[in-house]
Amino acid sequence: MDSSIAEQQRILASDWGGGKSPFGTSWSKFMMWIFIISDALTFAAFLIGYGFMRMTAPAWPKQTEVFNMALITFMTFALISSSAVMAMAVGAARAGEPKKAVRYLTMTVIGGVIFLGCQAFEWEHFISEGARLTHNPWGVAQFAASFFVITGFHGFHVLTGVTILAIVALRAAMGKYSADGIENAGLYWHFVDVVWVFVFAFFYLL
Repeated sequence: MDSSIAEQQRILASDWGGGKSPFGTSWSKFMMWIFIISDALTFAAFLIGYGFMRMTAPAWPKQTEVFNMALITFMTFALISSSAVMAMAVGAARAGEPKKAVRYLTMTVIGGVIFLGCQAFEWEHFISEGARLTHNPWGVAQFAASFFVITGFHGFHVLTGVTILAIVALRAAMGKYSADGIENAGLYWHFVDVVWVFVFAFFYLL
């Protein structure tokens, strides 16, 4: 009987038993992964819906004739580069180098702001061409609606990420930071970057 109780206690104290932490990770990181998975499903639904509308539409505007692809490529490069810098910030935080972490976090925020600025310029140009949620000059109403919903939803995530990273950087500069907190922010930022890769591929290239 005593050995059975001891075994139950050992299981409860194990990573898989839920006694210490689920899957051997911190609770905050585990919840961040739950959020990322649920949010990824939302983006997947948007892109699948976009693909369905495009396949059923009699015609679809050519992206190269509507968008400034040089601008789109540049903003994509800025966002992907910021993800690499974010990884450096996490590494610096893990190594106990807060000054480097703050510097890399600041560079990541700058990359996000550049992306948002380019997206704002793209939206302004798109709207000035006559694009609205319900109609646009290219003849397929779903085209503009898809653009506004998908890029707008992603842009909101980037704005949220920039805000979070700015707060984390400020707290790190004040000495109020943890490596886990910076890593969690990094997970979110990497997720935003990966989502944009799919948006870029499916919406602007294919």
